[in-house]
Amino acid sequence: MTLPLLRLPRPVVPGGDPFGTHRAVEPKGALPQPALRVDNDFSRLFEGELLLAVETLNVDAASFRQMEETTSTDAGLGKKVVDTVAGRGKQHNPVTGSGGMLLGRVLQVEGSRPDAATLQPGARVATLVSLSLTPLRVDRIKAIRRPSAQLDIEGEAVLFASGSYARLPPPEQMSERLALAVLDVAGAAPQVARLVKAAASVLVLGAGGKSGILCAAEARRVGGKTARIIGIESHAPYADDLRALGICDAVISCDARDPVRVRRAVLDANDGREVDVAFSCVNVADAEMGAILSTRDRGIAYFFAMSTSFTKAALGAEGVGKDLDLFIGNGYAHGHADHSLAMMRDLPNVKALFEKRYG
Repeated sequence: MTLPLLRLPRPVVPGGDPFGTHRAVEPKGALPQPALRVDNDFSRLFEGELLLAVETLNVDAASFRQMEETTSTDAGLGKKVVDTVAGRGKQHNPVTGSGGMLLGRVLQVEGSRPDAATLQPGARVATLVSLSLTPLRVDRIKAIRRPSAQLDIEGEAVLFASGSYARLPPPEQMSERLALAVLDVAGAAPQVARLVKAAASVLVLGAGGKSGILCAAEARRVGGKTARIIGIESHAPYADDLRALGICDAVISCDARDPVRVRRAVLDANDGREVDVAFSCVNVADAEMGAILSTRDRGIAYFFAMSTSFTKAALGAEGVGKDLDLFIGNGYAHGHADHSLAMMRDLPNVKALFEKRYG
């Protein structure tokens, strides 16, 4: 990677807010995630900021799929990312509202940060906050890897004082690309561990993707041998991979956007009963009702995918008379990075599949 055009260290100016409101340009003073545009001028830093040289963007699956559907070439896809960042100061897809996360190395640590004494320039880190709130500059796109929704770039970004990150594991444990793919969905498995009980019946929609596999694997671990894990996966190669892993009692190949068909298939696979907990990990819109219709009264439907319309979920549940606890997917949980990286060590078959796809 080429050296940044600007010299280090960058001057530090006062006025940094831990939550990043100082970088919001439109509207002024907004939090950076809902802001229409943020300041990505890194010729100076604010108090509390961490400056990174960006090497890889791991784009959110819903965002990447949406961009793929509107362009057939890598050049066109790259231009969409460049244009989004140029216009908004961040990779915040205007259609899906989602972003992703990034891999980079530390360039400068502002001295007032709590980690200033332990985080040194050159350290390799992956951000654990969305690109939809991360000020970013893209100087050049070097490569696009569609299977993993990753773009190798030259550029810079800053993390605010409230922004979490993970130091990458040693390369002998796992490749950086694999670590980045896992960390992209690290919030999924810890939520499963909280919500799934022993012997529960569990549905995972989009079970053959990154977050879906981690959800199904964690449901098997915490639910035990008596749990019933049902996976829905429409992409045939991913469905085959899921069957080969052996973590699901049933893998059903059908479109998660067809709620009546999903419900019928789930009932057939679960002895005529609705499931206790459903996790929606699909990367397309209009899959809310498949999870809701398949879940028992007073059960839980957890929507991890950023393609979810929470209006459709709430009003849809009301419309079919389903008294469920509807959970909004949260990419952050205490210890989520360590939890998900540990899964790669504890579940060698899952790690092998992830290495084949993303590593």
